[in-house]
Amino acid sequence: MTRLDQLKVKIFADGADFDSIMALYANPLIKGFTTNPTLMRKAGVTDYAAFARKLAAAVPDRPLSLEVLADDLPSMQAQAQVVASWGKNINVKIPVTTTSGEFTGPIVAALSAAGVVVNVTAVFTLEQVAAITQLLHPDTPAIVSVFAGRIADTGVDPVPLMTEAVRILAARPKAELIWASPRELLNVFQADEVGCHIITVTTDLLAKLALVGKPLEAFSRETVDMFYTDAIAAGYLINV
Repeated sequence: MTRLDQLKVKIFADGADFDSIMALYANPLIKGFTTNPTLMRKAGVTDYAAFARKLAAAVPDRPLSLEVLADDLPSMQAQAQVVASWGKNINVKIPVTTTSGEFTGPIVAALSAAGVVVNVTAVFTLEQVAAITQLLHPDTPAIVSVFAGRIADTGVDPVPLMTEAVRILAARPKAELIWASPRELLNVFQADEVGCHIITVTTDLLAKLALVGKPLEAFSRETVDMFYTDAIAAGYLINV
């Protein structure tokens, strides 16, 4: 297995707890940060703009993805310009469609042409990847976030899909592909193997990085010890 220091894929931390983000900011392994309204709500954030600007000020030198909140294309485009103004390192997250299913391609194209670094999010299909790729300006960096973990939740193997997405996005060399919503640490190595540029990783998965390379026999004994210790602590008995 590839060691962590040999990975080509960049690890972006995904979350909305400010203290956790600051702790991860001190870790050179973390190359960027992403968040979204759902994570912020779970973290108890009540003022979206204030929190987003606080993050932008605290993380000025690594990519930071912040999402627009509107659900119509003109308002999304206007909000994107505001969000982009919060920092030179901001990647503006634009959902691939509105809630009614309208493709956001026209504003993605306009923003990209204007030099705004977009992160087109909630992408699930190769057709979406291909459509987005055609609209990105070749001179403007961009990100396409394919939710590989949620694709896997449907019973579909995301590896072939992500492999093809890498190939499609190669038409825009300044654009990067994110393996979003990973479900296990193995996904980091899968993303690296298929040539994905970035993977977003939540705090709970990041905590498992210490397990990389752990001898499996030792892991087996630790697991047995855990079962035994918990049984004793619980006072469980089997009368024979």
